[in-house]
Amino acid sequence: MSEQKRLFLVDAYALIFRGYYAFIKNPRINSKGQDTSAIMGFMNSLLDVIKRERPDHLAVCFDKGGSADRVEMYEAYKANRDETPEGITTAIPHIFEILKAMHIPIMVKEGYEADDVIGTLSRQAEKEGYKTYMVTPDKDFAQLVTENVFMYRPVFGGGYETWGIPEVQKKFEVKDPLQVIDFLGMMGDSSDNIPGLPGVGEKTAKKFIKQFGSMEGLLANTDQLKGKMKEKIEANGELGLLSKQLATIMLDVPVTFDAKDFELDHPDVERVKQIFQDLEFRRLTENFLKTFANNEETSTVESITHTTEAKTTSSKLKASAGAGQFSLFDSEGSNASKTETDSAFTRKTAETTSHFYQYIDTVTSKKLFIEKLLQQTSVCFDTETTGINPITAELVGIAFSWEAGKGFYLPFPEEKNEAQKLIEELRPFFESESIEKIGQNLKYDIKVLAKYNVEVKGKLFDTMLAHYLINPDMRHNMDVLAETYLNYTPISIETLIGKKGKNQLSMREVDLKEQTEYAVEDADITLQLKEHFQNELGEANTQKLFDEIEVPLLKVLADMELEGINLDKDFLYSLSGQLEKDIAELESKIYKEAGEEFNIASPKQLGVILFEKLKLVDKPKKTKTGQYSTSEDVLSYLAKDHKIIQNILDFRGLSKLKSTYVDALPSQVEETTGRVHTDYMQTVAATGRLSSNNPNLQNIPIRTERGRQVRKAFIPRSNDYTLLAADYSQIELRVIAALSKEETMIEAFNNGEDIHASTASKVFNIPINEVTREQRSNAKTVNFGIIYGVSAFGLSNQTNLNRTEAKELIDTYYATYPKLRNFISEQVDFARDNGYVQTVLGRRRYLKDINSRNAVVRGAAERNAVNAPIQGSAADIIKIAMINIHNKLNEGDFKTKMLLQVHDELVFDVYKPELETIKSLVKTEMENAYKLDVPLDVDLDIGDNWLEAH
Repeated sequence: MSEQKRLFLVDAYALIFRGYYAFIKNPRINSKGQDTSAIMGFMNSLLDVIKRERPDHLAVCFDKGGSADRVEMYEAYKANRDETPEGITTAIPHIFEILKAMHIPIMVKEGYEADDVIGTLSRQAEKEGYKTYMVTPDKDFAQLVTENVFMYRPVFGGGYETWGIPEVQKKFEVKDPLQVIDFLGMMGDSSDNIPGLPGVGEKTAKKFIKQFGSMEGLLANTDQLKGKMKEKIEANGELGLLSKQLATIMLDVPVTFDAKDFELDHPDVERVKQIFQDLEFRRLTENFLKTFANNEETSTVESITHTTEAKTTSSKLKASAGAGQFSLFDSEGSNASKTETDSAFTRKTAETTSHFYQYIDTVTSKKLFIEKLLQQTSVCFDTETTGINPITAELVGIAFSWEAGKGFYLPFPEEKNEAQKLIEELRPFFESESIEKIGQNLKYDIKVLAKYNVEVKGKLFDTMLAHYLINPDMRHNMDVLAETYLNYTPISIETLIGKKGKNQLSMREVDLKEQTEYAVEDADITLQLKEHFQNELGEANTQKLFDEIEVPLLKVLADMELEGINLDKDFLYSLSGQLEKDIAELESKIYKEAGEEFNIASPKQLGVILFEKLKLVDKPKKTKTGQYSTSEDVLSYLAKDHKIIQNILDFRGLSKLKSTYVDALPSQVEETTGRVHTDYMQTVAATGRLSSNNPNLQNIPIRTERGRQVRKAFIPRSNDYTLLAADYSQIELRVIAALSKEETMIEAFNNGEDIHASTASKVFNIPINEVTREQRSNAKTVNFGIIYGVSAFGLSNQTNLNRTEAKELIDTYYATYPKLRNFISEQVDFARDNGYVQTVLGRRRYLKDINSRNAVVRGAAERNAVNAPIQGSAADIIKIAMINIHNKLNEGDFKTKMLLQVHDELVFDVYKPELETIKSLVKTEMENAYKLDVPLDVDLDIGDNWLEAH
């Protein structure tokens, strides 16, 4: 061979499990409720390998039935493993189907593991002159590495690393990769339940390999060992030899490497697309097509999937032909674009679907259009603007649709006075109470129109909010919704204005016919989605929540975001300088404690300093890439025993504070208003909580002195105003007390007691006036920890208690509050029976893994079953308060404005002459937002900045 051929053998289950757990905190759920995380994770990895390496030959290897030989040798082999999660078992048939459609051979043999199949094939291929790359993160494969066989390991965070002989020698400190078998045999493997030699860990195993060369060498020279180690090795020699056998990958599986069968072939594109469409994989489809589209084939593949830009443009021109004529009012779409295709493999598009979209460009057509518009009872509209920032964006046009497949586009003049004249003609529509307004993310459109002094009145239907209530764990952008529910792929904005960068166009620069196709399609598709979601809201029993909470809140948030909050930039500049000095001082301390200078921000360098040089831990935790873990949870556990660790955590905290807030906030002040305008998102947190973005004002640290200083930068609009902060006191504990009907806790709240001191008094069985600060602190940790399913281990990490003391405290806590424990059990049982839990207002959190046989996955769902109704109910209550306060402020024509919502806190810019009235109004509305069996209590404070008011 002039060039050595390359074979890639993929360890299927290793990548499937890796892909599944990569999405464990944010699983990929499609509209059918199907968990597609494992399929998506595996396919992303497989396509990544193909794209990067373009292998000549490829196969995917699976286990089937476990290793019969190893179980025969050792009955407990792999007996300790949890059941495979359903999300993986249900994914396997789909993965098989995809691989078959891609013409990729599946190598599997009953009674053998994928390791053995890969080992056998790698040796056969090597004899035929191939270089083989074993695609797996599993370190056990290192024993197979030769001059022509390599490990191709996925790296945490993206990318791959190749292990040849030098890498294996360095990693395991061996001379020959075959010695990895001895290494594994000596130290054992808890995941496979390989026992190993008692008392032998990684370091000892490496030492023994260097000293004796092999397991047999060790057992033959035990006279060179001392003490208990000698006794253990001599007493367990048979166990060591058995462990070595169990760790040895077999090379004689009855499978055959046939070069022709393993050639990477062209996939059945249509079949793969159909499978991906059924699974609702949009980006994965694009990824797949790009992966298999080489230079000569690109146009062919693209034409199978979707039209090229040239064809799309052509379609737009055709579809908009004669748009100046106002023929739609008496037309059935005679000049529509192509008729709809019946292909089951292709999503519908503007090209393949009959539609009639018109732009309005004459005085007569505009008059007729507005007359027709005002006769409607329900209309979908969508604004097109010069940018995505509603504070600065100007109207380019507005699209309208009230009948599926039909719609109109009204372009706006660039000159501001002319644009305002046009909006005045549309004012009767927007301010009509009798016409329902439909949109996707209506908050944006409302904010844009507010710049033109137009208020959107009447009933609203936001498809994004509706879908959030129907399926909170799924994405809610219009493209995904259109593809999922309508089997339709909308025109991409990039086809109009290009991708981000200096060459990207403004919407004003786009041809009017293309604007029309794009804009009206959005309105048309949103209208169709509304019809779909209207029924589903009722089926999910969330119509009332939609009508009475989420939609009214949309307007409240729009007003808050438009108002913004004043920022003292000079104070932040000063604080930045102070932080710079503090960070430099911490740097000096850390270097002195470490005995050298290094990059503190580098996890790799930091790990070496802490765990190799300073040896702070005997067995430091490592990441998937093999480097020492220096994550916050790891370091926090060590901080109380090592001053350098606390200094590193302080260094990280101040560095993040400086970059994320102190230095960033001044640049986020809007020039046109002189204020900061955050964007509140209703559809991100599945619990119902709001999230804040650009800037995120909900994550400003409050537990540290420097973190609290950031709040000092938020100030009233002028000297005539003051900031008022209103904060629900312990609302989540009040909610759980009420929902659980725990009389002891309810009584404490009704008596106005300090709940943490009250809990400590009962748990430690002492009078409340004798409770120490530490006891109250521990009780507080348990009180809040119960909501999040705190364990004895977790509690011991958060307090000065050891694990035994933590367990005793939790047990005593539950004995003190038995109804609380019953409530937790009932919530889990309800979730098991119904597949969801709900808040006091009926907001649902679906828990697909609540009956999982995998303990880790099931445990996470059980914790959510308890947490979601509590956190979600608290979120619902403050939303009600916000709506009621907003209405009262408008009705009373107050100058005071509501500015911020941060979890359980509201912040107001109060006109000083209105202060006492506003304090009474806010307290009353917040405390009476929802009636529980315990009183809601609100703390109020004022100040010249947010810190003073908090």
